[in-house]
Amino acid sequence: MKAAWFSEFGHAPDVLQVGVFETPEPSHGEVLIRMRTSGVNPSDTKKRLGSFPDLLTEGPVIPNSDGAGIIEAVGTGVPHSRIGERVWVYQAQYARLHGTAAQYVSIDSHRAIQLPGNTTFAEGACLGIPAMTAHRSVFSDGPVKGKIVLITGGAGRVGHYAIQWAKEGGATVIATASNDVAYRHCMEAGADLVVDHSKDGMVESVLTYTDGVKVDRVIDVEFGANLPMILQLIRTGGVIASYSSTVITEPKLPFRDMMFMDLTIRLIIVYAMPEEAKSQAITDITRALKENILQHRIADTYQLDNIAEANQQVEDGGFYGCVVIDVD
Repeated sequence: MKAAWFSEFGHAPDVLQVGVFETPEPSHGEVLIRMRTSGVNPSDTKKRLGSFPDLLTEGPVIPNSDGAGIIEAVGTGVPHSRIGERVWVYQAQYARLHGTAAQYVSIDSHRAIQLPGNTTFAEGACLGIPAMTAHRSVFSDGPVKGKIVLITGGAGRVGHYAIQWAKEGGATVIATASNDVAYRHCMEAGADLVVDHSKDGMVESVLTYTDGVKVDRVIDVEFGANLPMILQLIRTGGVIASYSSTVITEPKLPFRDMMFMDLTIRLIIVYAMPEEAKSQAITDITRALKENILQHRIADTYQLDNIAEANQQVEDGGFYGCVVIDVD
């Protein structure tokens, strides 16, 4: 099969190779998927740069955890009726060497989720990390109906889905953005209010909108950088669910102030989500796809031969939506 892989850590153009790789066979409980698309996420690029130093000890890595395709074969213990099923895939390259940047992937059947006919393969490549992380961030501490939820970086990959999940859950949603394009994306996703986090007066704008009532939940994309602002806006007993802190990688916490506010800090990474949370996310994603109530954004699509360029775009940032590899 044709695949992309890396055998050493480094910059994408230097270490990513594309060529012929051995086609896998489905083991017991697995399905063999002919991949149509593969999603490139920041966690994929970070792995290639060496964030998991032991990753390469057992051989070359085919990158990317997300993707979509069609089941072509099944291993023992999997119903043959699954052959021909359109599916989206998650966790293909977590605690495993070989991900979705290949013509075929063999994976546990419960990681291959039926993709409704009204959802494209490109959209299916956006669901694993972005949509599931957003779902966990919004619902990890219970329902949000009637609550005020602040979503920082609402135009980002996760933020875009988080706005939709929070609105679907019955929350009042306030999102932050830093330019007109991001503002538009947040509003189109359903935010009730969008404020510019790059300007003074943001806190006052939020509290004016809420008549002084502080927010119940914060879904946050930059924990260390945003914490001072968040502490001005979150109520006593509130929850901060954060899935990233890249600007300040080791934040300093004002522990005493946070303790007296009785805050809950929820750190999110999709790979380590409890299986029950993954199942609930999949259930809600499946329903939302069938009802056609989830918006998806594809920033760019690349051919497999150009996977290094796709990785570079993700690392450079400055775009809105998912970066997808067209495996065909």
